[in-house]
Amino acid sequence: MRQLVLAVALLSLLSGVPALAATNSAKADETVRSADPAIARQLDGLGYKYEVDEDGDYKLTFDMEDNGRSQLAYVISSVEKFGELRVREIWAPAYRAEDSEFPADVANRLLADSHSSKLGGWVKQGNMAVFVVKVPADAPASQLEDAIDFVLRSADSMEKELTGEDEF
Repeated sequence: MRQLVLAVALLSLLSGVPALAATNSAKADETVRSADPAIARQLDGLGYKYEVDEDGDYKLTFDMEDNGRSQLAYVISSVEKFGELRVREIWAPAYRAEDSEFPADVANRLLADSHSSKLGGWVKQGNMAVFVVKVPADAPASQLEDAIDFVLRSADSMEKELTGEDEF
């Protein structure tokens, strides 16, 4: 009887291990998705107003110069790695398709613009076209500012060209 009680107790403990591992894994995901405080310091130093979204990314909205338009941009907190390279992405949306596919003329225009872009290029995120610049993860504030400026100008210009609207 004592062995049975010990066996049941042992099984109870072991069955809790996967749950504990899942809890720790979820906490690790939360850590990965938390806002990078170094970016907050840089954005604060640049005098930018921002919000932190549910993914821990920095959401910024800018009034565009002299044209009465605004543009949304994101500085992504997570860092992408490949070998020794560590990069951070800055995004700005510019186009939303009616369904999951882009019209051919829009897709071709985005590809052509990506080819001629000094920095970054267009990516498809669901039904949206987003301009993305990748900078070194440890880029100084001045480089982050340049990348944000380039993303804003590229996305706003393309949004105006493709839609004539100011959704983003």
